[in-house]
Amino acid sequence: MRKKITYSFKDLPFLKDSMLQWAQQYYEVVWLDSNTHKQKYDSFDALIAVDALTSIKTDHKNAFEDLKTYQEQTKDWIFGYLTYDLKNNVEKLESTNFDGVEFPELYFFQPKKIIKIKGDSLEFDYLNMVDDEIEEDYQTIIKKLPSLEDNLQRSVKDIHIKMRIFKDEYFSKVTKMLDHIKRGAIYEANFCQEFYAENYAINPVKVYQKLNDISKAPFATFLKLDDKYLMCASPERYLKKMGSKLISQPIKGTAKRAINKEEDDKLKERLAQDEKERAENIMIVDLVRNDLSKSAIKGTVTVEELCKVYTFDQVHQMISTVIAHVDTAKSPVAIIKDSFPMGSMTGAPKVSAMKIIEELEAFKRGLYSGSVGYFTPEGDFDFNVVIRSILYNQSKKYISFSVGSAITAKATPENEYQECLLKAKAMRQVLEDN
Repeated sequence: MRKKITYSFKDLPFLKDSMLQWAQQYYEVVWLDSNTHKQKYDSFDALIAVDALTSIKTDHKNAFEDLKTYQEQTKDWIFGYLTYDLKNNVEKLESTNFDGVEFPELYFFQPKKIIKIKGDSLEFDYLNMVDDEIEEDYQTIIKKLPSLEDNLQRSVKDIHIKMRIFKDEYFSKVTKMLDHIKRGAIYEANFCQEFYAENYAINPVKVYQKLNDISKAPFATFLKLDDKYLMCASPERYLKKMGSKLISQPIKGTAKRAINKEEDDKLKERLAQDEKERAENIMIVDLVRNDLSKSAIKGTVTVEELCKVYTFDQVHQMISTVIAHVDTAKSPVAIIKDSFPMGSMTGAPKVSAMKIIEELEAFKRGLYSGSVGYFTPEGDFDFNVVIRSILYNQSKKYISFSVGSAITAKATPENEYQECLLKAKAMRQVLEDN
């Protein structure tokens, strides 16, 4: 059984840093942070889950079926991730491109320890608690912990970031994708490219903290699985279930920020009126509506917000909100499978787009454009979209981050390339300018 104890604590920045530092003693860590964005569908400000009692790790074969069994048998909080390559479990597809990071394709665990921040409250939720374990952990967290050792074998400033494909090849591949669009095979696809560095050691906690400081994204995530790390500053929710209600919030449409407020407001308004960006967003909204209709009660899929522009520290983003209602008896894992992978990271028609993506991209996406999140004991869930993220294999000393953009008939290779560089800015900055 789980035991809960709640404390009051007001020094939020200190508390978040200390919790994340405290958690590094464990093999499994999931940290989720809304960065006080106060999304109307959020359940907490931040949360950390550590120390597996049970877990599931598998490749794409029968992945959703195995996860469904695990979730139903556990009937508890479970945290983990779904990689993009689980598409191969949903459709007759394959992933044969290079994989430098080597995350397992699916991993979830039942944490012994969950700590939630809700306003000024710090809620401890422990499974099989021993004696005064909660009080001991609380006292450890609220003390100023010694700084983590950096253990860098080279200075982070010396990191040389490479591109998996160069500009000319990128242009060539986007042109091929546009040819597919002209022939009618697809009408939109998300084309991505990888940036990477080899033989460099980094401190994942420090890198995450810097990435989060400059991004302050509403779906920020730090994930540790033994020697593999995700440092994520995602602005996008994939799918949330609250009782019978489903919420999906796809992003399509990006504009840079300006220091001058007047110029920044003009950039925001220009994005709101941009026909190409609106067309991209509306296409994906239609795809999401179709995906949710597979699980939804007939007639309940509606668009709550269409092409609304939200402002973040690095960029302006065009976000839509699609909602639906489901039979509460339906498996939550089956609901996710019906819409996975998320439309904002694939294209339309979805299966054709995924085939072309696999043909033209030069890397295996893995956890990038997958999802991190959790299931509650009641069968609710919440998952983000893994974008604006750095992946790190500590044993291989391999660092990776990827970016993409939506290719439609109105796209030009140069503009899409510049959009990718804009999206890569935050990740490159935290690695090169540390």
